[in-house]
Amino acid sequence: MTTIYDIAIIGGGPGGIGTAVEAAVHGIESILLIDKADNHSSTIRKFYKDNKRVDKDWKGQVINPEGNIPFMDGTKETTLDFFDQLLDEEKVDTAFNTEVENIIRDEENDCFLITTASQTFRAIAVVVTIGKMGKPNKPSYKIPPSIKEFVNYNLDKCHEGEKILVVGGGNSAAEYAYELADENNIVTLVYRKNEFTRLNPNNEDILYQYNGQEKLRLRMNTDIESIENEHGKVKVNFNDGYHTIYDRVIYAIGGTAPIDFLKKIGIQTDEKGNPIYDEHYRTNINCLYVAGDIAFNTGGSIMAALNHGYHIVNSFMRRSGKMYAHTNKVEEFMNNNPSFRN
Repeated sequence: MTTIYDIAIIGGGPGGIGTAVEAAVHGIESILLIDKADNHSSTIRKFYKDNKRVDKDWKGQVINPEGNIPFMDGTKETTLDFFDQLLDEEKVDTAFNTEVENIIRDEENDCFLITTASQTFRAIAVVVTIGKMGKPNKPSYKIPPSIKEFVNYNLDKCHEGEKILVVGGGNSAAEYAYELADENNIVTLVYRKNEFTRLNPNNEDILYQYNGQEKLRLRMNTDIESIENEHGKVKVNFNDGYHTIYDRVIYAIGGTAPIDFLKKIGIQTDEKGNPIYDEHYRTNINCLYVAGDIAFNTGGSIMAALNHGYHIVNSFMRRSGKMYAHTNKVEEFMNNNPSFRN
């Protein structure tokens, strides 16, 4: 409680890392990064398969760097290495394995109180950059405990040669389906509508191409009524009266913004539960910002999340009235590590 940070960042994903690094580059020295996981980038660590490609231009959208972080195409591993070294270069205090319970505005001292189970932090500005994928949507019907190990919400624990059902009609479902098909699995993608309405053109083209080549099967206009254990495998009962036995079922039916937490700390949301913010990612509460996945209505890219941090830091500096000395630490780091430019 004795330290008042200039900026405290809740969430260690790309939006949080971008904000922390941009703050340091702009000469802000008192920076705190908090995450409930044991390290930064927990979504990438948990939901991305080893050696998965990580593209700057996410799903065909060309996103140019607007700040000081020249993020480039790579893999899961090179991306994590890049973020590791950026944070190592900067003077950013971290509090991992720490879950924030509340953020309260202390008007008397013109700062925020950030409470956790064991301690309270103080900061002039707070950036909430918690992701949506940490709490994936789950089906309304019961999943029998005896087969939970064969029910996924990501590609974790998938094996080559499995018969897999992917449930969903979004970009994550599409990417799961064709990536699994490329790894010699027998894949079916089931979607409750008769056509896709949320896919980017590239993913849609790949799905129909793979379906035509019989590399995977599309089962459209079909929903699931229930799943059950059939001799240690997953029996899926469809609403058309048929059932099929699978080795594994993967649900990719979206993630939900942590609405309850946003409302608890006073951030206004729209009718879908998404936070309301201005062009600088500032919410209805002065010096309380949102960034990263939570600031995307339909999902977003790592490069865009890094750009959020640049705009937030510039907004904070204009409004804080404090003078900070801009540095060139990121540029120095990139010059010393030319491999990250390629």
